Amino acid sequence: MFDLLPMAPPDSILGLGEAFKKDPNPKKINLSVGVYKDEQGQTPILASVKEAERRILESEKSKGYLSIEGLADYGREVQNLLFGADHEIAVAKRAVTAQTPGGTGSLRVAADFLRKHFANSTVWCSKPTWANHQAIFQAAGLAVGSYAYIDAAGQGLDFAAMMESLEKVPAGDVVLLHACCHNPTGIDPTPEQWKEIADLVDRRKLLPLVDFAYQGFGDGLTEDATGLRELARPGRELLVCSSFSKNFGLYSERVGALTVVAGSADAAERALSQVRISIRVNYSNPPQHGAAVVATVLGDPALRQQWEDELTAMRSRIKSMRTLFVATMKKLAPQKDFSFIERQRGMFSFSGLTNMQVDELRTKYAVYVVGNGGRINVAGMTPSNMAPMCEAIAAVL
Repeated sequence: MFDLLPMAPPDSILGLGEAFKKDPNPKKINLSVGVYKDEQGQTPILASVKEAERRILESEKSKGYLSIEGLADYGREVQNLLFGADHEIAVAKRAVTAQTPGGTGSLRVAADFLRKHFANSTVWCSKPTWANHQAIFQAAGLAVGSYAYIDAAGQGLDFAAMMESLEKVPAGDVVLLHACCHNPTGIDPTPEQWKEIADLVDRRKLLPLVDFAYQGFGDGLTEDATGLRELARPGRELLVCSSFSKNFGLYSERVGALTVVAGSADAAERALSQVRISIRVNYSNPPQHGAAVVATVLGDPALRQQWEDELTAMRSRIKSMRTLFVATMKKLAPQKDFSFIERQRGMFSFSGLTNMQVDELRTKYAVYVVGNGGRINVAGMTPSNMAPMCEAIAAVL
């Protein structure tokens, strides 16, 4: 039976990571997969995480199953980080949180939940968006549409076109919004633009699905939640898919969450009962370790401060790499203006490189970049790889 199966193409992003591993070139540079690297080119384990793990290992007494929705302490800390402990949503108990295997797991649970209860709704994603968004929703059986986002130059937000697109989305449909550090472009709305987006979503009676994978990697934990909190108005419903892969460095632990915000506490519990069913038929219940790490760190004032300091250092390093990249490219290729890279936020940036240039970077110089806009993982840049990387980019321009 399996002999008749066609060979599936490699994943557009993870497939590049596999190709990078197999590349024998000792000078190869990986700017494809979204993983943070320190100045030595390593993905570190945070000291706050190590301390939390030590405490967990010393105190845990069981490896029994968690509940379907996961650790209660974790869910509470997730909501506090998203909205703030004193937010109206928390006071009114209008939100419920289910622990999931990574941000991808939360998106799939949300997709199954939407398909079962709102089957006629279309999910609208920005154009462009993360390569896996459309596939996740389509795999769940949902229709997927797109709304305008990036400008014609590929360097900034075309806000007028975005708003014009969203005005045409039918009432009751779902709009996927990146809370911060838009993947793949690194281009975010301003706080004033977020208010206009929230006004439109409210007026058009759309359901926001907020993908929040990079909290703290843009401008700060609170600053990066500006858009989400603008959408989270009294009585409004929304879904939030969040992740701790990046800001805790817990890539291999797959720590995510789906938070459902309903109009009332009763409606929230009804929604959670249905989310539980979606989880039960998917993976039954989540793993404990990564979520216990997050709950331990966020629940201890000293550990939390240590984590916030480490997060600040990661964010600052990424911003310094943006500045160094722009300065280096200005020297090597003054005919090409890369200053927009400094204005973008988070791990990723659209470089504007063509697919042909991206292919040439990989085959001639062993520099791995994602095609369709030339998405670069800025967090993969280091002081030591900056010069050869920029020389290769200058060569293919």
